[in-house]
Amino acid sequence: MTPGLLRYGFSAEVPVAYDAAVALTREALAASGFGVLTEIDVKATMKRKLNFEFRPYVILGACNPPIARDALLKEPSIGLLLPCNVVVYAGEEPGTSVVAVLDPVVQLGVTGRTDLEPLAREVRDLLQRALERVRSTAATIQLHPTRN
Repeated sequence: MTPGLLRYGFSAEVPVAYDAAVALTREALAASGFGVLTEIDVKATMKRKLNFEFRPYVILGACNPPIARDALLKEPSIGLLLPCNVVVYAGEEPGTSVVAVLDPVVQLGVTGRTDLEPLAREVRDLLQRALERVRSTAATIQLHPTRN
């Protein structure tokens, strides 16, 4: 995958190692009002279930409670499309990582409900801000490596 714009989300390659990228992503999500409800360690699961070695890779299920509440009040079954997935994985180059977020406008677009679009746009804006925070903080760390 080339970092940047995806048909179904947004991504950025950042100049920090995987563990730092996961920590920065968690911090950025929290700063944007998201909690992490679920965490799937894809590398560990691949090893345990398939005895397959895979790069460090985590799927974080992020949720913004006030917006989720509003969506659930409009459409109780919308929980099928929640939470928003955010992935972090080790990049191709050592010391780099990729952070990608699902586009909630695309995700909730499958409902065909135009009344959910403003909520989806709000979540997309918050997730894009979180991704930008990860990108800018990682760049700062690269310029000033004493920050851990």
